[in-house]
Amino acid sequence: MAHTPAKISEMRKAFRALHVSGCFVIPNPWDIGSAKYLQSLGFKALASTSSGLAWSLGQADNKLSLETVLAHLRDIVEATDLPVNADFEGGFAENPQGVWESVARAVATGVAGLSIEDSTGDAADPVRSVADAVARMKAARGAIDDAGGEVLLVGRAENFIVGRPDLADTIVRLKAYSEAGADVLYAPGISRKEDIAAVVAAVAPKPVNLLVGSASTLTVAEIAALGVRRISVGGALARSAWGGFTRAAQTLAEQGRFDGFADAAPGSQLNALFNPPL
Repeated sequence: MAHTPAKISEMRKAFRALHVSGCFVIPNPWDIGSAKYLQSLGFKALASTSSGLAWSLGQADNKLSLETVLAHLRDIVEATDLPVNADFEGGFAENPQGVWESVARAVATGVAGLSIEDSTGDAADPVRSVADAVARMKAARGAIDDAGGEVLLVGRAENFIVGRPDLADTIVRLKAYSEAGADVLYAPGISRKEDIAAVVAAVAPKPVNLLVGSASTLTVAEIAALGVRRISVGGALARSAWGGFTRAAQTLAEQGRFDGFADAAPGSQLNALFNPPL
């Protein structure tokens, strides 16, 4: 059942409040089942993952249509009572006006936050010019404001995950996106403590999202001590699920053995999760 407008507004306000102080983990489900499970663990918010969704549909990341992504966002928003941040890739448009139109449609799904990245998908020229990226960020800000302004806008500088690990340029971009209206700043791929601290200091007092998408020696407490406000995991949970599935399937196919099922979740546990007593 779809949430009422009042419930959507309540979730958006709760999401904004999470960014005021402290540090929280915002895990990334890839479907309704994973969203419901993460809610059962007590997380306070969720974020979609473009890669996790794409793989579940048998496609590569950044290859899904706007319509598919919007339908997915509606599903995740309606699946739980938690605020949802949308991984909205590059805004699904080639120009600022198109970004405005796409973001307006994303806001209408009920999401509480939405990120816009500055990557191009072109390996030869992987990040947009600052001017182009800023114009697109302003368009996203305008669409959100025209819809009431409750949705948080996340500005993403993609340098480190597209092969351009330039901290100085990353910071220039994040500052520009902040000035263009981003509420939260995000540089996926940074991992060294000194880089994380530098980003936090550069955009203060606005909150920073840190991606921890692989095994890390850093703990949530240590990341919080660096001033990070929220921690997402991108497609890591989806990849973890795929890891278990592929290992079990390969063992069955290559060795005729069923050892890979040893760590499978009990069906009774899953049925209880998805069919709780009234």
